[in-house]
Amino acid sequence: MKLLTRDTDYAIRALSSMGSSGELVTADDLVKKTGVPKPFLRKILQILGKKGFVKSYKGIGGGFRLSLPGNSIKLVDVMEIFQGPLKLNECFFKKMVCPNRATCPLKKKVDKIEKYVVSQLEAITIGSLSA
Repeated sequence: MKLLTRDTDYAIRALSSMGSSGELVTADDLVKKTGVPKPFLRKILQILGKKGFVKSYKGIGGGFRLSLPGNSIKLVDVMEIFQGPLKLNECFFKKMVCPNRATCPLKKKVDKIEKYVVSQLEAITIGSLSA
């Protein structure tokens, strides 16, 4: 199981790079700083722009910049954009929801772990990664 997908990793790299710069950053600069291949980076930046995390400026002297302060962009929010909500266990058995879901002692323990992981991820911001 991977906690972060490739797209999430690339998005975090791009956002952190923009956060540390504080200025307009070109796609080529981001490619150099992050090591993210340009075709993937463009796709990631489009998605982040649609979700309101990044603002793009066209033309000569254009580039990208964070739309929000880096300290207000939580890692868990970026993860949800590219991966959906964090779920460690869905309790599926043969494509049906488990009938013991409400009373299962393992599910209760996994739910506690999931809440802890989410709380830790919510404490990490792009600003804290950019410093």
